[in-house]
Amino acid sequence: MWPFHGRAEGWQVDNATSGWRDLAAKLCKAQVTRVGIEASGGYERGIVGYLRQRGLTVVVLQPIQVRAFARVHLRRAKNDKLDAILIAACAAIMEAPRIAPDARLAKLAQHLTFVEQIEEDIARLKVRLEHVEDPRLRRVVVADIARLKARRRAELHRIVAGLRAHHDLSHRLDLVLSVPGIGERTALALVIRMPELGRLSRQQAAALAGLAPFDDDSGNHKGQRHIAGGRERLRRSLYAAALPAAFRWNKALVALYARLTERGKAHNAALIACARKLLIYANTVVARGTPWIETRATI
Repeated sequence: MWPFHGRAEGWQVDNATSGWRDLAAKLCKAQVTRVGIEASGGYERGIVGYLRQRGLTVVVLQPIQVRAFARVHLRRAKNDKLDAILIAACAAIMEAPRIAPDARLAKLAQHLTFVEQIEEDIARLKVRLEHVEDPRLRRVVVADIARLKARRRAELHRIVAGLRAHHDLSHRLDLVLSVPGIGERTALALVIRMPELGRLSRQQAAALAGLAPFDDDSGNHKGQRHIAGGRERLRRSLYAAALPAAFRWNKALVALYARLTERGKAHNAALIACARKLLIYANTVVARGTPWIETRATI
């Protein structure tokens, strides 16, 4: 369903190339330059890419944004037509993306999601193996784990090769890899899932990844700070990298983790702070265009 904001007219087209083509022609004829689309688990990718290729500004809204907009305007009724009207109204007041989406990274992101799903399958099989006693069944599960690990390595190799084919992306990857504690897997997640890297403030980068601590205060009440929102898959990659980085690979994070835990911070809270620092370091080296330089403390 495609309504015009502020007008009664609208159309309904198929989510296929023929429908996209028809919609783009109608939007062009109506002199529409901005389109709002609600994210729907990836089903929106085709039409978003098609319209952007034709020069339209596409604002992709998260469902939580549309629901919040509906609550603000006291809209409780819900059907496809009403949802479309809400999306159009919400997109009309939202800021357009400040950084144009990179089609190269959008394709690589789909491949990286596939790798992450393989990793989730491996984790489930490892849990299952803990409860399997029959020798034959254990061999089956072990073989499945080995097969998935081999597939993961092959897919990661393809992603790196695809990224290395572009000089600017390859240079960005090398800069991120220069940060101690960030390995290839985490560097890929940063470069692919945060195309804005190097063009954001440290606060903006942390918020975008869902690693910024938010206040929960009211009057005299001082609530516990917590993280929320952001890009979940990127946050998970950074959190997974924070543990080895804070215990071995990054001297600054080793010192940060020790300071925080000595002050009574919980293990998870300290690791979140270390994950946030890793992101800030990556953002800094990309912004400067120079690799990480290990500094020595002066006596």
